[in-house]
Amino acid sequence: MASWVLSECGLRPLPRVYPKPRSGQVSLNSNPTKLRFSRTDLGNGSSFCGILKEKKNWALRVSAPLRVQEVEENKEGERVINGGEEFDPGAAPPFNLSDIRAAIPKHCWVKDPWRSMGYVVRDVVVVFGLAAVAAHFNNWIVWPLYWFAQSTMFWALFVLGHDCGHGSFSSDPKLNSVVGHILHSSILVPYHGWRISHRTHHQNHGHVENDESWHPLSEKIYKNLDTSTKKLRFTLPFPLLAYPFYLWSRSPGKKGSHFHPDSDLFVPNEKKDVITSTVCWTAMLALLVGLSFVIGPVQLLKLYGIPYVGNVMWLDLVTYLHHHGHEDKLPWYRGKEWSYLRGGLTTLDRDYGWINNIHHDIGTHVIHHLFPQIPHYHLIEATEAAKPVLGKYYREPKKSAPLPFHLLGDLIRSLKKDHYVSDVGDVVYYQTDPQLSGGEKS
Repeated sequence: MASWVLSECGLRPLPRVYPKPRSGQVSLNSNPTKLRFSRTDLGNGSSFCGILKEKKNWALRVSAPLRVQEVEENKEGERVINGGEEFDPGAAPPFNLSDIRAAIPKHCWVKDPWRSMGYVVRDVVVVFGLAAVAAHFNNWIVWPLYWFAQSTMFWALFVLGHDCGHGSFSSDPKLNSVVGHILHSSILVPYHGWRISHRTHHQNHGHVENDESWHPLSEKIYKNLDTSTKKLRFTLPFPLLAYPFYLWSRSPGKKGSHFHPDSDLFVPNEKKDVITSTVCWTAMLALLVGLSFVIGPVQLLKLYGIPYVGNVMWLDLVTYLHHHGHEDKLPWYRGKEWSYLRGGLTTLDRDYGWINNIHHDIGTHVIHHLFPQIPHYHLIEATEAAKPVLGKYYREPKKSAPLPFHLLGDLIRSLKKDHYVSDVGDVVYYQTDPQLSGGEKS
């Protein structure tokens, strides 16, 4: 007896309809038949139905990786896809932002400026201590160790300035601005210029066109890039050196500079802030030039120049891998499919081993992206509290060794596969250029 009928939503069972549980598992009556569906054709059945009912048309506005899924049933008659429970990361979650907020303990929202300043003092003391030790010994056994340690500490200073930009450092805007300028100017970052563009990133995370940093290129923009630009963008070590260039000219397809008050990044009432930060950046550059005459350009290069480059590499590595490199394809959105919550849920937590505490737990990125007001020293607890609500939308990070060398493999794999997204579709996934990946296709 036939147990399936065709409806507006595709193939559906006749007997009973089971609501989709939070785990993503769907129970069906036993049917030994195996069906093979292309994700691009049907996607997740329940999501497809919702789109049709909402949009009132037959167009599926999704561009997905070309992948064939095997749909079968286990002994209990439960639906299994590709050997695991069915889960569509591009579907709207069964919870909202207020559900996550309610799960986080109230004390996680409390900002302690004294505690925040304690981290600043700790990091500044370590920075000057490392420089003093390296200058004292001044030999080629010490210098490589110093460069790794000091570049990591420069990156830690950036993270504290980053907290100032979000207002999670303290509830005092003036304190945040003063500390943020000192920390970011010391590592040649224009504080307000970066703060404003980073705010744009958070407000539009996961949106193909409106996101600000490490967003995907559309197929049209990608194919208009010359070959050398493509190579530079996706071949190590060049992507890890991108940040200074981004500050000056942003990403492909976008115009403006973090230093110029008339940039497209800023609105008129932000001009004074941008000028202030550019002046502070220029003052730091002048100080470095003056130091080169006092201690010599080679010594300055060893004490500051190389750690600065290492800091840039840390920054690019961490920020890239918070939005790329997961073993499963993650969605990007545009149009009506995008929302603040859905965009934030495509971010990733990462484990950095011993570095976690040094760079202020920046690896707890999902909750930070959704609630940037939470101080960094509460992010781990807030994340643990939110996990039961997030369910499969939270992707547990791979446990790191003392040093996170495993992340280099994730970076390399992503750069070989994640090149561009389709020009059409409101839920899209990265596609691969075979010419850059050695013939590998998405």
